[in-house]
Amino acid sequence: MGTIKQSGTLLVISAPSGAGKTTLCNRLVAALPRLKLSVSMTTRQRRAGEQDGVNYLFVTPEQFRAAIKADGLLEYAQVFGNFYGTPRSFVERHLARGIDVVLNIDVQGALQVRRKFRRQAVFIFILPPSLTVLRQRLCRRGTDSAAEIKRRLAVARREMKFVRSYDYAVVNDDLDEAVAALSAIVIATRCKVDKGGEGNVYGSDRRVVEKKRQRV
Repeated sequence: MGTIKQSGTLLVISAPSGAGKTTLCNRLVAALPRLKLSVSMTTRQRRAGEQDGVNYLFVTPEQFRAAIKADGLLEYAQVFGNFYGTPRSFVERHLARGIDVVLNIDVQGALQVRRKFRRQAVFIFILPPSLTVLRQRLCRRGTDSAAEIKRRLAVARREMKFVRSYDYAVVNDDLDEAVAALSAIVIATRCKVDKGGEGNVYGSDRRVVEKKRQRV
């Protein structure tokens, strides 16, 4: 699998189930320009209120395997008995246009992206305030049985051990504060100077760089 040629940045966001990752990703995309949320492909059943192509691309296991065989997925993983993956074409198309892409993916998928595209991505882990709060959120959601909630909490404990594999950790205690922290990370990333190139200064262009060189 080849590397991605890009001018945008991959923003890889992971969290335990129930930590509020999806809500935070949606709020982040709404808050900042030049930011697009990638739509994952999944084999799980559609939940009430979800739309195909908006929340997920809902496919059959056969269609998912065909996408893997065709190298059409940037990453994929099996989570709670279902497969999830990131369509490669969507990500490449938007990055090539200078648009930052948010990947709302689990730890398994994030580690795949980290191994392949470490220099092209920023990794952010969303933490709940505590496991007690996480349990309360899963119960309030009302979509899982007691046994399923217990299983999700066990998985959450394992996933949280990987937080040091990420560049940033944001605690989702207050939603507005968490969105503000994520926005600050994105803006700082856009302003970061690329030591091997012209830099990636938010709102700048090559003419500004050339003018600075002329004054030196």
